[in-house]
Amino acid sequence: MTTQHDTGTGTSPDLYIGVDTGGTFTDIVVMDAEGGVYATKAPTTPDSLDVGVFDALALVAEHRGESVRELLGKVVTFGHGTTQATNALIERRGRPTGLITTQGFGDTLIIQRLMGFTAGVPVERLGDFSERSYPDPIVPRDLIAEVPERVDHAGQVVVPLDEAAVRSEVQRLVDAGIRSFAVCLLWSFRNPAHEQRIGEIVRELAGPSAYVSLSSEVNPVLGEYERTATTVLNSYLGPVVERYLESLEARLRTEGLAGRFSVLNSIGGVMNARDAAQRGVLLLGSGPTGGVLGSHHLAAQLGHRNIITSDMGGTSFDVGLVVDGKPVVKAVTEVAKYHVATPMVDITAIGAGGGSIATVVNGKLRVGPASAGSYPGPVCYRRGGTQVTVTDADVALGVIDPDNFLGGRMAIDKAAAEEAIRTQIAEPLGISVVEAAAGVREIVDARMADTLRELTVGRGHDPRDFVLYAYGGAGPMHCAGFGAELGVASIVVPATSMAHSAYGALSADIHHGAERSESLRSSRASAAPWEEFDRSHVEAIFKELEEEVLAKLAGDDVAEADTVVVRSVDMRYRSQTHELIIPVAGDLADPDCLHDLVLLFERTYEETYGKGSGFREAGIELTTFRVAGIGRTVKPSFRAFEPTPATRARTRPVFDVRAGSWLDAAVTDWDEMQPDSRLDGPVVVEHPTTTVYVAHGQRVHVDAIGNLLITPQTGAGA
Repeated sequence: MTTQHDTGTGTSPDLYIGVDTGGTFTDIVVMDAEGGVYATKAPTTPDSLDVGVFDALALVAEHRGESVRELLGKVVTFGHGTTQATNALIERRGRPTGLITTQGFGDTLIIQRLMGFTAGVPVERLGDFSERSYPDPIVPRDLIAEVPERVDHAGQVVVPLDEAAVRSEVQRLVDAGIRSFAVCLLWSFRNPAHEQRIGEIVRELAGPSAYVSLSSEVNPVLGEYERTATTVLNSYLGPVVERYLESLEARLRTEGLAGRFSVLNSIGGVMNARDAAQRGVLLLGSGPTGGVLGSHHLAAQLGHRNIITSDMGGTSFDVGLVVDGKPVVKAVTEVAKYHVATPMVDITAIGAGGGSIATVVNGKLRVGPASAGSYPGPVCYRRGGTQVTVTDADVALGVIDPDNFLGGRMAIDKAAAEEAIRTQIAEPLGISVVEAAAGVREIVDARMADTLRELTVGRGHDPRDFVLYAYGGAGPMHCAGFGAELGVASIVVPATSMAHSAYGALSADIHHGAERSESLRSSRASAAPWEEFDRSHVEAIFKELEEEVLAKLAGDDVAEADTVVVRSVDMRYRSQTHELIIPVAGDLADPDCLHDLVLLFERTYEETYGKGSGFREAGIELTTFRVAGIGRTVKPSFRAFEPTPATRARTRPVFDVRAGSWLDAAVTDWDEMQPDSRLDGPVVVEHPTTTVYVAHGQRVHVDAIGNLLITPQTGAGA
């Protein structure tokens, strides 16, 4: 399986590899120094993830006519994205963890600031109490230890640490078999001495191999519950991540890898395996983040500043935004009903994918959020699936060719799909099979369009100012529907759409972050709040954080010329509980810089919550200072697209939902698309790993580097 550009023909031996390990497939993208690309995938091996990685490498090596050792010997960078941390959390496969906290605050993680009960429940279902539930506890109550100590908000010791009590509690946890510990004390980010001493005692009693996370190191920010949850999840997931990454890197090195091995995090970059093992919580969302980063890098080459990313797989629809050339990031992320207080690329997910199940409930057709997944999968897969899915509807409508699914490597049973639609959907609604299938497709496309509308219009953005990037197993097949309904001017289906998250791992820069919470407030009713902040103190905080990230980049052998430092600060109006991350430009010792920062916060606040929502008279608060250290990596640009000779022209009947009728759709292979020609829909563009559908009223062409661009027939090309 190749993309439109094939490696192995360039003169440079240097190769760049990105791998993304998903729940079903392990995707791999290989790029040479001249921009040639090859993408393929191998089945993921859940019990031994490194096997799936090497199976994918073997496919690449076979295609290139060389051994895996010869292939790895040419690799300059190897970027790896994985859903391992996310899956370990969802499936509760982390290492049993003990939590040590300040006496009287042992229930912090259990109470969750009353947010866990409704976490993950869509707004429209909040009234359904059967949807509400608390998460299974990551740390059972009997593994939570409370120790006498207290530090106040200024970092002053109020109650000294009772080391005898610490030893007693740690020994109790060790006797219970605990070897992974999370330590989170009140106000420890102001004075970490007590946490540091507890860490020493833990290693003394549990042994040097014990995994220990201190909140003052993992997440030194304001917010008792979020800081506790983040630290606990780090200790719960860290050992799992550490074991896998150490094993994978060791095997890669043994097999000949001499280049840099990096792991994709959820902040927006890659980090070395050592740091990733110590900050396992940063790998939550690693997979979907890869797609956003890959889109961000490609958009820079295509000149797109504002993009909507959409990844439609078998189970979920993951979307993100790039605004003014920067991926949107949020400070607190909800994962498996817990809240992680570390910046992550903002990704919204709903249960809409090719495996989403369609049912009739009280005379109404519903699609999702339940999914048949890949196993047993849609009815047409003939793997034991019995419920109608979106993929079954696509087969019945002619969008998917039963004889050429995945390049003919997988047989599809169209008759079984149509029979399931007839008995489960059509007959209960008193409509035809085609009408039922069209209804399934319309509903799932509308749900995805609604999600995209909430992400854009709901945040003050006009979708017409954005380009939609569509990828994932089912995204290219449905983007014509949800993209048209959203009203975007153009849609890009990347040349790497079949393995776009892997491309993100390949193209990402090295990223390290540091943060510190310290509340600085202006007085209420202040007309000039910027005059009340201690400018030199703020600048000193940033300088210390910069030193921290620069030291980490130096440890990764990043040259000074390739280093970029980015500042930001969390800001809110006084008495509020949620902040906005505001970028900082310039030296905050300069009074004009603080003045501009306050104005930017107020403008961003009103863009987020609506015109007139700002209220300077409440006072303004700076809560958390953040610095990102970015190490620019070498990554080639795509080579010019060279189509293969065209075969005979062919068509097939497709029921076009937009037209509401059967139409003869032109069918073409992606590799045969001609850069100087535009095809009017309906068009089916086939590829061994994906299918792209272009609807009636739309037009498609391939650009100079092999991406597909879909526009309205009456509009200009992108």
